[in-house]
Amino acid sequence: MHLHPLHPAAWVLDQIRAVGWHVHDLLSFTRASTLVLASREDTAPVVLKAGFGSNHVLAELDEDSRRAAYGFYWYAEMTEAERALTRKDFRHEIAVARAAAGAEHIVPLLEEGSTDRFDWYTMPFCSGGNFRPFLAAAGDHDQAAAGLGILADVAEGLRTLHERGIVHRDVYQENILIHDGRGLITDLGAAGLTDTPRGPAARGPEVHWPPEYATAYDRATPAADAFSLAVLIYRFLCADIPRHGHSRLDAAPARLRPVISAALAPAPQDRPEMSELRDALSQAVTALAKPCH
Repeated sequence: MHLHPLHPAAWVLDQIRAVGWHVHDLLSFTRASTLVLASREDTAPVVLKAGFGSNHVLAELDEDSRRAAYGFYWYAEMTEAERALTRKDFRHEIAVARAAAGAEHIVPLLEEGSTDRFDWYTMPFCSGGNFRPFLAAAGDHDQAAAGLGILADVAEGLRTLHERGIVHRDVYQENILIHDGRGLITDLGAAGLTDTPRGPAARGPEVHWPPEYATAYDRATPAADAFSLAVLIYRFLCADIPRHGHSRLDAAPARLRPVISAALAPAPQDRPEMSELRDALSQAVTALAKPCH
């Protein structure tokens, strides 16, 4: 593919091509990274994530130039100090992905490399997209078993990460990919290690983030992932975000309600282990699959 030279991602794609990749499509361009669908020679395309993006909006472009740039805006480049910090963070992401190698239901790292300006790694292309369309179909009984099965896969993937001392810290619909009907966790860019504080003390708020992120984001525990996954389960089953005492929880299968409610507890120590969430989700899928008489 070819982007207009004014597009901020154009330089990144040129650098990716310079190290031997054929770029098929630009998938995502953010402040600190770029995702493309790429291949080498006759190999199948993979997703390549490059640790290079742009920083913040500098100025809105004039009307004639808008079509040439990303969105409607021009972006300022990071300073060298900002770039160095971003590169350190991206290398941490690669290291965490490497530590998760072989874990079921985690999108695997396939290959990694570096250029003078940025680092990159590749992962398989998941043709089923992400979990967002399931939220659009929230409340659809026909989608319930498939969606809960995917979320059970996610719970198992998170359980394995926790076993390895990794907290994802950003579980939501876009970070759940689907391949052959199974769920996989992706994007370990925000992940932290349970024995090493990382990031600012305060973050938020976001719909899927637990309350402790307001004061202890840097010391997040596996209980944070339990809360975020419970938010997603609630949104899928109840077609709403959890609020007002989980007032729509009656829409969820009866056997799931207690574990969802517990996982949404304000205090991390009151939430269930991820294995409990996984088991409850799996049992709900089995119950939905049984024929009605």
